[in-house]
Amino acid sequence: MDDHPHTMDFTGRAVLVTGGTRGLGSVIARAFLASGADVMVCGRGTPTALPSTGGREAAFRAADLRDPAAAADLVAATAERFGRLDVLVNNAGGSPDADAATVSPRFVEKVVALNLLAPFYTAQAANLVMREQPDGGSVINIGSVSAHTPQPGTAAYSAAKAGLLGLTRALALEWAPRVRVNHITAGLIRTENATALYGEGDGAAVADLVPMGRLAEPDDVARTCLWLACGLSSYVNGADLAVHGGGEIPARYAAVRHPSPL
Repeated sequence: MDDHPHTMDFTGRAVLVTGGTRGLGSVIARAFLASGADVMVCGRGTPTALPSTGGREAAFRAADLRDPAAAADLVAATAERFGRLDVLVNNAGGSPDADAATVSPRFVEKVVALNLLAPFYTAQAANLVMREQPDGGSVINIGSVSAHTPQPGTAAYSAAKAGLLGLTRALALEWAPRVRVNHITAGLIRTENATALYGEGDGAAVADLVPMGRLAEPDDVARTCLWLACGLSSYVNGADLAVHGGGEIPARYAAVRHPSPL
């Protein structure tokens, strides 16, 4: 789908990044802008500033993608503005921790809608555009290690993210060869709220449990998105690409390596 199959030059290409106004999404949006793409980002509220780099700025449209009509309108607006849609990055997601024994049905429904249904609705609309283009398109779903190794307090979120991985593989079977669908299993990421999520020092203690010795930088994930969207990965479809520094060192090994003082 790339005029320059051995580069990551997205000049003349159009990219939609959901949840692209802050955090990881904004870094992904800036990476595509820096590579020459026209970029649309969305969020439920209008941001104070939009992702920009090198004098180029992303376009913005407010949308609650849990509503299938809103997802379809967002995709249509992106294709109308740029004349095409080459890449969809389903980045919007997340959830606060909650006790599975007492959490409300409404909470569960909202978490599943945001992390599973919204990507489905948006990808479905994007496919309608991409499949009619000579070069097709690429859908990238941003997943989580929680899909593979759930943590306490994340039952609904982990189930939804596991569903997103299954959805990726199913759509990859149905939409190829015109549209490729891939998944990134993202690990612990050093975003602006890393301290709140992972502890003091931007999660320095947690980083010791990652084989690479650090949390992921948002740009680690952004560069992976660029690769999955360009011609360098033209035969990669239905993949689950782990961007987590090797995962987490098993607790039993960490306990032996750093035994507790007596």
